[in-house]
Amino acid sequence: MKETAVIDANLEDQIQVLNGKLDVILEELNFQRNRREQVEDLVKDVSLVGKDLFETTVNRLDKAGIEINGYDLEKLVLKIARNISTFNMLLDSLESGNDLIKDLSPVIRQIGLDLINMLHNLEEKGYFIFFRELLNILDKIVTHFTIDDLKALADNVVTILETIKNLTQPDMLKAVNNAIAIYKNLDTENMKEISMLKALRMMNSKDGKRALGFIMTFLINVAKNTEQNKSNINQK
Repeated sequence: MKETAVIDANLEDQIQVLNGKLDVILEELNFQRNRREQVEDLVKDVSLVGKDLFETTVNRLDKAGIEINGYDLEKLVLKIARNISTFNMLLDSLESGNDLIKDLSPVIRQIGLDLINMLHNLEEKGYFIFFRELLNILDKIVTHFTIDDLKALADNVVTILETIKNLTQPDMLKAVNNAIAIYKNLDTENMKEISMLKALRMMNSKDGKRALGFIMTFLINVAKNTEQNKSNINQK
């Protein structure tokens, strides 16, 4: 009797275990069935939406007078399918570019702030006003001189630069500065008149003779240089 009772107890436990497993299986089957029904409903909805979208697109294309060749559309779909990897690479590149922009945004922002600060400092120092006045000077030059004047300037620019070079030599600058200083100290409005006799006396003095020698030497050298320049021009 005891053995029979033990067997019955074991059998009952196994039946309970099997019932528990059947409950799990039934629950999984019910979940799968519900999921399948949801997918089927989704497919139906997508099919309806796709059908409506397709009909709407066809109607709009028809109204616009656009015809689509089925073969061309098939080729397009096949090309897209063949180049899915390319599209994935393109999307990866876009994502990488987006990440790069995010990384560079603080740097670009700092550069922008530095540029704004630099422009503000330049404005405070008067650079913009200075350049505006330079533009006014350039505008006056352009409106005052003609094309022929510019051509003449181009033909003689070497001579002009040589003249400027000679004028910027230390001894030449000193001489020009001395001449300007002397001229500034002269009272040209109240200049006293002198007679010819007084002028001859001044020229006969030591300083007068030196001044006359300077003038004559200067004029003679100018004449020589003029003749030499004419000779060089004639040879060319």
